[in-house]
Amino acid sequence: MNWEQLLSLRRQGDTHKRLRKEQDETRLGFEVDYDRIIFSAAFRSLQDKTQVIPLSKTDFVHTRLTHSLEVSVVGRSLGRIAGKKILEKHPYLKEVHGYHFNDFGAIVAAAALAHDIGNPPFGHSGEKAIGEYFKTGNGQQYRSKLTEKEYQDIIDFEGNANGLKLLTETREGVQGGLRLSFATLGAFMKYPKESLPKKPTAHIADKKFGFFQTERHFFEEVAKELGLNQTRQGKETSFSRHPLTYLVEAADDICYTIIDFEDGINLGLIPEDFALEYLIKLVKDTINTKKYNEMVYMEDRLSYLRALAISTLISDVIDVFVENEEAILDGTFGVSLLDKSKYKAQISDIIQLSVEKVYQSQEVIEKEIAGYRIISDILDVYTSALVKKIEGQASNYDSLVVKTLPAFYQRTEDLSIYQILLNTCCYVASLSDGAAVHIHNKIMGRQL
Repeated sequence: MNWEQLLSLRRQGDTHKRLRKEQDETRLGFEVDYDRIIFSAAFRSLQDKTQVIPLSKTDFVHTRLTHSLEVSVVGRSLGRIAGKKILEKHPYLKEVHGYHFNDFGAIVAAAALAHDIGNPPFGHSGEKAIGEYFKTGNGQQYRSKLTEKEYQDIIDFEGNANGLKLLTETREGVQGGLRLSFATLGAFMKYPKESLPKKPTAHIADKKFGFFQTERHFFEEVAKELGLNQTRQGKETSFSRHPLTYLVEAADDICYTIIDFEDGINLGLIPEDFALEYLIKLVKDTINTKKYNEMVYMEDRLSYLRALAISTLISDVIDVFVENEEAILDGTFGVSLLDKSKYKAQISDIIQLSVEKVYQSQEVIEKEIAGYRIISDILDVYTSALVKKIEGQASNYDSLVVKTLPAFYQRTEDLSIYQILLNTCCYVASLSDGAAVHIHNKIMGRQL
């Protein structure tokens, strides 16, 4: 892979190449990507989607929205620093093509901003709830009507694939969704493969999948424009990761490791004493102990430690990225950047503590159970009504149910069973936690 192709400014539907030297420096194309994402309805819905605690009533616990904004900030820093080093190593990118280090920051920031845009309500349990409805619930009845890959798409419903669908899906009068640059879409695609074969190798790019069958052809168009290495051909489609995807992933890993840990302390699920104990190796070279000891309030002490820890991990990630640039470009770097971090042991300890004290806390488990039931019930009502509509067997109740859907999701003309089921999954995934609860109350007759 080469950087000139990887930094493509092309957008869906373009007939001419977009040259970096012809860009308006006051509103660069990669910055337009960021703007389009942040003004989208899908991004706004993240303000009421779970990051750690479903349906949290406290105002300091992170949502998907605040998490995404923080990941984009860290991603921008990673991209800029990496970009500076890349341009030093490959000066032709600036001298011939006009790229600047800020371009790398803008690409990573935009992709990082969108990294959770396709995630369902109720956190990762929401993904599992959608999949299990079709794998073990009433949705099993549709198995015989789907191909193997179509069925795999929905039983392993994946927020990353849904994110690509949201960002690129054509609607009547709106060609190509948000029409983001191919460079940003490439950096966004953590798992550049389809749902089958499932985890064919231990390479991190094969861990999950990144597109549904409905986006397969456009995904291949983006991958080929960017010059991503094709790793499987024929009936199985997969490519190497875009190098900047590693920085997007690292920004996410840094934020959820440190900030979910901070949330756990703020919630009282983890004792504050653990903060310094677990972060000391990350902050020992930069902490001002006098300043730290003068802080009266726990929130201030935690914020200070968090800032230092994130700064340390940013520097460490850049070192790993630069040292492994060649392997990343040829597609042979098979782990995350933090897996090669010199702080890997400390990161693992922090994540393990968060799992035990936060992710598996009674409050989280109870709300995830409720989320499973809510998602299953909503899927049951809407998939049944839509499938009966396409088969000409809809009752008056089914027709009324369909009318409660947004217009885009009501349509069944010229759609296959797979497309209708997938669209319904994507509709449920688009709901915020609060909206899912509200709709569930309505369809269960608890609220008029």
